[in-house]
Amino acid sequence: MTYYIKHDKEKCIGCGACVAMDSKDWEMKDDGKAHLVGVKSETKEFSEKELASKKETAEACPVDAIYIYQDKKKIV
Repeated sequence: MTYYIKHDKEKCIGCGACVAMDSKDWEMKDDGKAHLVGVKSETKEFSEKELASKKETAEACPVDAIYIYQDKKKIV
C-alpha cells in the first residue's frame, strides 16, 4: 500500500499547527505558509507505521488543507 500526504497550499492560512505537530515533514516558509519538507510538489509519501501521526496532523489543520491518501483513495 502507498500512503501519501497532499497539501492544498491555496487553502493554507499559515497557522503552523502542522509544523508544531510534525516538524520532520512540515516547515514554514517566507510566503507565510506551511510546506512539506524535502519535496518540490505538495505531495509526499510516507510509511504505514506513520499513518496515525500523519492523520493527527491532518485533522489538526483548521482549514482542512492537508489530505491523507491510501493508494488513490482519500482517507482524511
